[in-house]
Amino acid sequence: MAKNPIQFQKGLSLTAFLAQYGDESKCYHPLFTFRWPQGFVCPKCGHTDHCQIASRKVLQCNYCHTQTSLTAGTIFASTKLPLTVWFLAIYLISQAKNGISSLHLGRTLGVSANTALRIKHKLQQTMKERDDSQPLHELVVIDDAYWGGKKYDGVRGRGATGKTPFVASISLTEEGHPVKMRLSKVIGFTKEELTGWAKKHLNPDTLVVSDGLNCFPGVEDADCEHEPIISRTENGYDEFGVFKWVNIMIGSVKNALHGTYHHVSPSHLPRYLAEFCYRFNRRFELHTMVDRLAYVAMRTPPMPQRLLKLAEVRW
Repeated sequence: MAKNPIQFQKGLSLTAFLAQYGDESKCYHPLFTFRWPQGFVCPKCGHTDHCQIASRKVLQCNYCHTQTSLTAGTIFASTKLPLTVWFLAIYLISQAKNGISSLHLGRTLGVSANTALRIKHKLQQTMKERDDSQPLHELVVIDDAYWGGKKYDGVRGRGATGKTPFVASISLTEEGHPVKMRLSKVIGFTKEELTGWAKKHLNPDTLVVSDGLNCFPGVEDADCEHEPIISRTENGYDEFGVFKWVNIMIGSVKNALHGTYHHVSPSHLPRYLAEFCYRFNRRFELHTMVDRLAYVAMRTPPMPQRLLKLAEVRW
């Protein structure tokens, strides 16, 4: 039996990672290149001549004397942690197929659980913003899904209390192979909510296939084509296998969340879902994921603790 080339790809080993990012200078220079590919540019006056003040680890423009930190204005802003800790966190989070808990992350990094949780949420936010900037297109299959168990108050089904709804979507090739997935928390499955979701996450003229739930025609108001497929057989649902990959995706993510984390609150659920999507969407190049996530982190605005605590109610 032939080996799956994706499953058995080498990725980036721990020894290779340490050789590449094992000390502070090896982490500093890539971030400098990611932020200023053509060399330093003063954010105030635009001049390139500068010097480095070693005692404060800042860059000073020789023209206007503005001092700029390498990490200012990025997801690493105001950090007191060494860059080596951040890069190791990027490595552990990006390479863990089923995710890594903040407790385990903290023990591995040698930081407190609260610090590890902030690191994790900031990197998850980076993943989310990056994927949200790249809408799905061509053929997309969507389905409704829920996270969390029901409360024993007599309410069952889609309207059960204690469940958090989210849209599961996956783009497919013409041959039916999965390309990218998107998991987005929503307030509820209404036509207006799906219209807003589609405007953000789908390109116009995308063909959307759904199971016929009455909210999904809302994607048509976002200039997308909609094709409902309602199929039931004696043995179950989806006789044509249209929703095979989206169902596999939902099951895999739920199993991973249940197996790795003790609890995922509804307010932070969008970030945890985005983490799985980010890894899945880049599964073909595991060895480049650390560089890619660090590159995006340098282009993601700061996310202080007060913003991390805010509930993300949509998408």
